[in-house]
Amino acid sequence: MKEKFIVKEATLNDADKIGEVFDLYRQFYKQPSDITACTQYISDRLKNKEATIFFIENDGGACLGFTQLYITFDSVRLSKKIILYDLYVRSEYRKKGIARILMNTAKSFAQHSGVGSIELSTAKDNKIAQSLYESLSYERDNEFYSYDLSI
Repeated sequence: MKEKFIVKEATLNDADKIGEVFDLYRQFYKQPSDITACTQYISDRLKNKEATIFFIENDGGACLGFTQLYITFDSVRLSKKIILYDLYVRSEYRKKGIARILMNTAKSFAQHSGVGSIELSTAKDNKIAQSLYESLSYERDNEFYSYDLSI
């Protein structure tokens, strides 16, 4: 029997299951594991309504992957936009279309929220993610550099 994937918008009650996968996401980006801090971070974003998180769970209730979206403003376009900051799928569930489902869910959410665009960044060597984004008509920015200042 084929496993079912269920897309959900996260509530505070989902923070524990998403926090565990968020910890895996951070480890992917070479951060130390800290499930407690990750769960608290997700809980805070949801409690304070600072992010919208969509996740996919299997019919057993386990979180298989998630995307975290932040709504902000686009001064140039005079509109709101979404920053798709986090997208992660557990390694054992990759290549099953979960990331594509999450990306399409983010697009649908953006359309229904009346925002003008979705912006995301990924590592230069993350060719698999780049291929997914480009297959979904995201355009690579070759005009601007990104900068970061740690405080």
